[in-house]
Amino acid sequence: MTGTDEHGLKIQKASREKGMEPLAFCDELSQYFRNLASKANISYTRFSRTTEQDHINAVQRLWRGLDAKGLIYKGSHEGWYSISDECFYTDKQVSRVPAASGSEEHYISSETGTKVEWTHEENYKFRLSAFRESLLAHFQTHPEAIFPEQYHAEVIATLSGPIDDLSVSRPSSRLSWGIPVPNDTEHTIYVWIDALTVYLSASGYPWSSAGGSGLGTGWPPNAQIIGKDILRFHAIYLPAMLQALGIPLTHQLLTHSHWTVDQRKMSKSLGNVADPIEAIDEFGVDVVRYYLARIGGKFKDDVDWSHSQVEKHAREITSLLGNLYMRITSRKIKQRAEDAGLSGAVRTLANSADKNSSVHALLTKTESLRGAVQGKMDGLLIADALDDIIAALAQANQVMTETAPWAPSTSPATVAAVYEATLETLRVCGILLQPFMPSKAEMLLDALGVEPGQRTMEYAELGKGAIGEVRSVRLFDVPKSKAGSE
Repeated sequence: MTGTDEHGLKIQKASREKGMEPLAFCDELSQYFRNLASKANISYTRFSRTTEQDHINAVQRLWRGLDAKGLIYKGSHEGWYSISDECFYTDKQVSRVPAASGSEEHYISSETGTKVEWTHEENYKFRLSAFRESLLAHFQTHPEAIFPEQYHAEVIATLSGPIDDLSVSRPSSRLSWGIPVPNDTEHTIYVWIDALTVYLSASGYPWSSAGGSGLGTGWPPNAQIIGKDILRFHAIYLPAMLQALGIPLTHQLLTHSHWTVDQRKMSKSLGNVADPIEAIDEFGVDVVRYYLARIGGKFKDDVDWSHSQVEKHAREITSLLGNLYMRITSRKIKQRAEDAGLSGAVRTLANSADKNSSVHALLTKTESLRGAVQGKMDGLLIADALDDIIAALAQANQVMTETAPWAPSTSPATVAAVYEATLETLRVCGILLQPFMPSKAEMLLDALGVEPGQRTMEYAELGKGAIGEVRSVRLFDVPKSKAGSE
């Protein structure tokens, strides 16, 4: 599931500045992200909006459940509040920014760099501190529950010391754009309680009303994918509420780092914001997805978005995949291979090939590829899985260079062996590339004549699937920004 969090002071303030009603403003934002998902070729089962009535009902049901257990109480709260981040920070989490020309002294979040203001108010609190020990025990018992490991260690460290109870409402006089606290219209449910419940509402919560447990509609999730800046909300706040209500916890949190520009956090004021839609328009969605996975798919450290690096990776995949396919399916090589007589069985070719030959080495690489990629994908090592696929393509290119199947001096038997081995590697790589480059992988598999029913992981094995009528196609075009000069 994916979607948009649409309540909170940030939305209330931004819509007012644009002279729009909050819901109309959210309608525009929601549509923008739907369009981006479509343009980026991202599928989803459910696109949830926190302004939907089903979600509002779920949030109030969750609130009543916590309240009935004596876990919500009214108290005073003060701290450094960031409108942008929609959260409070402690003294240790903020930094002072001295007055400078044109600006007064102010404070910012040390974590996100957003401006904070000291706020004191009466609101409702959730007894988060009551769940510190049970959460600590859970994460100590399940080291795989947060990935990468550094973020698991961060949560363990946080839970190893005292934690404060959590502010879960704002006075409606300050925050009107949100879900009212049940039986108290003077308070609005705090945006993070609202936002975190969207995972439950998207999977049909409250399930008890239908006699279910959530299992039939996807709860608990195998994985939630979040940014490192919202780790504590998903690793501490949400799990505490789930424990309070006896709801199973998420199996694993994939916590990713951030994309930066010039080694600095993206900021409109700095003018260093990378626009994904512009990048897709220039390079094509599959090249952008390839770059994001290849460079950002390790998750542990922030990585820099670079236009020149996107260009470099566009050339890389165009050469390793696009040019390889065009070379091996050229009329000359295809005809020579067919004239030599094709074995029609790659497994037979693998067994009969000279064990010291480059063809045998390529087929051995291809034979082990599915297991290597599957293992790394299961371990959330996305970039490493893609590296393995690219290494196989690079090896196929090397075989082409070494054997020169286009040369008259190359024996017909070698031409046929290289032709079949390369097409088989392309077939397997095409299947494995589908999560990364769905459109190009589909083009490749179509061109190889691979039946739609033979494009699952089951068929990403040497000789498991069939290659049909092979067509020569151009998989990659020149980027639009370059087209006029070449």
